[in-house]
Amino acid sequence: MPKLQGFEFWSRTLRGARHVVAPMVDQSELAWRLLSRRHGAQLCYTPMLHAQVFVRDANYRKENLYCEVCPEDRPLIVQFCANDPEVFVQAALLAQDYCDAIDLNLGCPQMIAKRGHYGAFLQDEWDLLQRMILLAHEKLSVPVTCKIRVFPEIDKTVRYAQMLEKAGCQLLTVHGRTKEQKGPLSGAASWEHIKAVRKAVAIPVFANGNIQCLQDVERCLRDTGVQGVMSAEGNLHNPALFEGRSPAVWELAEEYLDIVREHPCPLSYVRAHLFKLWHHTLQVHQQLREELAKVKTLEGIAAVSQELKLRCQEEISRQEGAKPTGDVPFHWICQPYVRPGPREGSKEKSGARSKRALEEEECGTEILSKNKQKKQLRNPHKTFNPSLKPKYAKCDQCGNPKGNRCVFSLCRGCCKKRASKETADCPGHGLLFKTKLEKSLAWKEAQPELQEPQPAAPGTPGGFSEVMGSALA
Repeated sequence: MPKLQGFEFWSRTLRGARHVVAPMVDQSELAWRLLSRRHGAQLCYTPMLHAQVFVRDANYRKENLYCEVCPEDRPLIVQFCANDPEVFVQAALLAQDYCDAIDLNLGCPQMIAKRGHYGAFLQDEWDLLQRMILLAHEKLSVPVTCKIRVFPEIDKTVRYAQMLEKAGCQLLTVHGRTKEQKGPLSGAASWEHIKAVRKAVAIPVFANGNIQCLQDVERCLRDTGVQGVMSAEGNLHNPALFEGRSPAVWELAEEYLDIVREHPCPLSYVRAHLFKLWHHTLQVHQQLREELAKVKTLEGIAAVSQELKLRCQEEISRQEGAKPTGDVPFHWICQPYVRPGPREGSKEKSGARSKRALEEEECGTEILSKNKQKKQLRNPHKTFNPSLKPKYAKCDQCGNPKGNRCVFSLCRGCCKKRASKETADCPGHGLLFKTKLEKSLAWKEAQPELQEPQPAAPGTPGGFSEVMGSALA
């Protein structure tokens, strides 16, 4: 059967999907995809997989795709991050029989993507991306798609999308934020960029960003003209978003836990999902938040969720006929989470400040993130104020902290290389190349000279004939 392309691929293979669950690291696993499909999702992506690890590690393939084969979980797109055409295609060939398309992640803005040189940090390397998409388009039996972030300029974003289309991309998901828009600096996604891309390409386009409820989905479809709308954060807080419902949190939490019992996944995934679903309630019941963080079993997580349900039901019975109170009066229903932006005054004349600058500013005050508060509970003497952190002398070569007693004023790694090259000692790092060499030479000199035994001539005592004679006797 010939490979379907463009709109034919979207309408036939993807069944004209309009409601899409985004690829989310450690969050869009099989159990969550099945829950989302039961509540209106028409297409799901796997979590982002590392192409290089997928190629070399059979266990990684088994844990992240092969063991998750489920007839209900289609249509499905597998997403990879990669920066090498050959590796990307090798991984895709291993995955293509388990999905309906292969997606290349060009949208991840996180620091790990910068260090690994993938995701949104490839968006300026157009020649490389063309080669990756072109090779995948030629070699794969399923279509190749891309998920991108926008450039600040609409015209450059349009040219970027057209380049990917020309290389062989059959469907494009456009997240309407730049790679700098993340965390507290996320801001609103630009639907204008998405609309311009949709008008400029002849392949299906999905929109991503600013989706918190079904009304947002419908407005996005209308305003941008895209074929489908993808949700990530909104889906995590309300898996029934595409149904237009906001059910009680415990309804979806219990359903999800039942699916996990049938299709197990790491406990960390389950805990993260429960934290998202119960987010607003956990702001009220802080003690249960700590319990949810500490439990070590699936049944323990289920027990905490059940206790949250009972407390919410008690609160509902007390509020009957009374005026609701609190910042989120009906915290027990699934509802959007609005990510807090930078605090007032956090912007400078040059524009928004970096995330690191915001963190450093917070460290100078008594306001600490929940993660930092947990670290401080474990170690009361820990400080997050950069001005109070100890200063370390740097290695002369690589910039890492140097050893205080290193004879070369280097870190251990650089010291080991130099000491080995020069056959020298560094007592500070416990490296004794010179000492060991001297001991070895002294030992050899102390040994008597080993003389090779001379073979005896045949017929002489101890010779061949005597040996044979004794053997025959």
